[in-house]
Amino acid sequence: MAKIIWSEIDEAPALATYAFLPIVQKFTKGTGVEVETKDISLSGRILANFPENLKPEQKVEDWLSWLGDLVQKPEANVIKLPNISASIPQLQAAIKELQEKGYDVPTYPEEATTDAEKELQARYAKCLGSAVNPVLREGNSDRRAAASVKKFAQKNPHRMMKPWPAPGTSQCRVAHMDSGDFYETEKSVTMDAADTVKIQFVDEAGNVEVKKEVALQAGEVFDSSVMKVAELQEFYAATEKEAREKGVLLSLHLKATMMKISDPIMFGHAVKVYFKDALEKHAATLKEIGANPNLGLGDILNKLDKLPADKKAEIEADINACYEGQAALAMVDSRKNITNLHVPNDVIVDASMPNVVRDGGCMWNKADELQTTIAMVPDRCYATMYREICEDANKNGQFDPSTMGSVANVGLMAQKAEEYGSHDKTFEAPSNGKFQVVASNGTVLMEQPVSTGDIYRSSQAKDIPIQDWVKLAVNRAKASGEPCVFWLDEKRGHDQQIIAKVNKYLPDHDTTGLDIQIMAPVDAMKFSLKLVREGKNAIAATGNVLRDYLTDLFPILELGTSARMLSIVPLIAGGGLFETGAGGSAPKHVEQFLREGHIRWDSLGEYCALVPSLEQAAAADNNPKAKILAETLDAGIGQYLENQKLPSRKVKEIDNRGASFFLALYWAEALAAQDQDAELKARFSEVAAELRKNADKIDQELIDCQGEAVDCGGYFKFDPVKADAAMRPSATLNAIIDAM
Repeated sequence: MAKIIWSEIDEAPALATYAFLPIVQKFTKGTGVEVETKDISLSGRILANFPENLKPEQKVEDWLSWLGDLVQKPEANVIKLPNISASIPQLQAAIKELQEKGYDVPTYPEEATTDAEKELQARYAKCLGSAVNPVLREGNSDRRAAASVKKFAQKNPHRMMKPWPAPGTSQCRVAHMDSGDFYETEKSVTMDAADTVKIQFVDEAGNVEVKKEVALQAGEVFDSSVMKVAELQEFYAATEKEAREKGVLLSLHLKATMMKISDPIMFGHAVKVYFKDALEKHAATLKEIGANPNLGLGDILNKLDKLPADKKAEIEADINACYEGQAALAMVDSRKNITNLHVPNDVIVDASMPNVVRDGGCMWNKADELQTTIAMVPDRCYATMYREICEDANKNGQFDPSTMGSVANVGLMAQKAEEYGSHDKTFEAPSNGKFQVVASNGTVLMEQPVSTGDIYRSSQAKDIPIQDWVKLAVNRAKASGEPCVFWLDEKRGHDQQIIAKVNKYLPDHDTTGLDIQIMAPVDAMKFSLKLVREGKNAIAATGNVLRDYLTDLFPILELGTSARMLSIVPLIAGGGLFETGAGGSAPKHVEQFLREGHIRWDSLGEYCALVPSLEQAAAADNNPKAKILAETLDAGIGQYLENQKLPSRKVKEIDNRGASFFLALYWAEALAAQDQDAELKARFSEVAAELRKNADKIDQELIDCQGEAVDCGGYFKFDPVKADAAMRPSATLNAIIDAM
């Protein structure tokens, strides 16, 4: 029997699972396909990593490690929903919730001074940032909008696009550093033979500290780069001055979740620069109470509660004074006075920059109105392509979802490729000196001079995943007939090595008649935007970070959300990982659901991912029933889109629960209509008839339940009984599904 693993995760997708998964499990019952869940949520990962003091009934298996083994086997068939890439504030909030529920897990030590605290930090590091994706992604990514989804989006364009001002008049721009960034300092080598290298820090006195040993394979690409923090701070200060003089908002766009070491530090420097006067004046007091700018202004304000009321008021007044005479900050929540600099994970570049483009070069200001922004994306490795799309929109106007083409993505991500695998190889320079990468024979492969506080980072990309990535790009170009561009910059150290490999491996494939090119990201963006505006399509073959950024950017413009994307990861070992879109908006969806009982999460990504997962199950076991399930689900999705049963944003209208009901109805009707399998036809004819007969009643039950606050028994760890009741409120629908 084929087994599909459905990941248990966090926030809105986790709630949506309570509505949709029971339907899936009943529809697949008796077909030779079994669908089961494994808990890889943030709370589940915490409990799995700290079982020592838990009661037997509280313990959770380490399912992430289990899945990490599974994806290296040919039978792997995993549907992965978006999970929290936890920042330290999110981790702390999850720990606090678990402790309040009676789980004896240790508190995260922000300042690790003892060996025990350092060990705790190291163990909790397994839960921070993108802890899940590098473990599961044992293949490269083929991500695009399904044809039916794209057709629907063009026929029913989303209405979120805001016009850009008259051509050439917008003051919106993407600001980036011109020197001293990772882009400028990056060096890279390709290993001639397997070796274990050392990353070491050498201070000015010649003292050597080995920071990390890394086993590298023959043909593996290994990088080193540095962010010069003095130049970073100068960049922040100069850009604030520009925004102030132009009267526009100042905003910062980083990826503090996935880049969980380097980007929080860069975020902290922005906090230090903007609130310099207050933070320097009260430096001793803030250090004493453990206030950490890397965790944002919110952490500093929260830590002030440790102080006497008069001292707290004094520091708050000095912080508030920093807003006067400086550029206004973009707001995350103007009603609560939450700025861009409050929490590092509130503004995430891959979700925030598409919104800047969508909103006409604007972000929200303190008056809860859209206002032009200067968007700071410090590092030129990726900033220039955002600069190009903003310049294009300023010149040519807003994009039209009803006519624009698509940019599919083939992403190099297998086996912790590139920067998303750099967490354990990222360090702050403890003093002036240099970082070195040293081979086992003592040869210094790369060297980076640093000053105190500079951020050193190494990353790697293995040869077999690169070969697989090139093959996947060629196959996608063949299947689609669309131009394929490798987004690689010959002026960047890492990309020089990858370009050599692309040129080496392309001749292994028949590329006759294919349009395959290599361009720097800024030129690739320009090329792609020209095609998109003409209603044509392109394929972007990119590294891991650009894969992440572009598969939010274009879907948000084209479809209104990246949650509707189809992401297929053909695993190198032969199985399949099917990812279901992005979860950047999931917290807001949960907040609305808990407040007023309406969950607007769009599960179209889950619906679409289940189709190829069932197709793989059918192929693996030569199972015709699974093949029919896949074909009819695809047909059901078409009807779901045609009849516009997607979740609304407004209470007392269709939400995620109603959407999953209608998907079930159309899927059942497609199964009843097919003639390939008499048993399935007979079984689902009855189910479809019952669902259709009761459709109006079920629809009304799923709307009548809205409007009141909902208790799910938690945020990071839902109470399964309460969550099930909240997400399956239609007694009529439940009776039909449960009886199957």
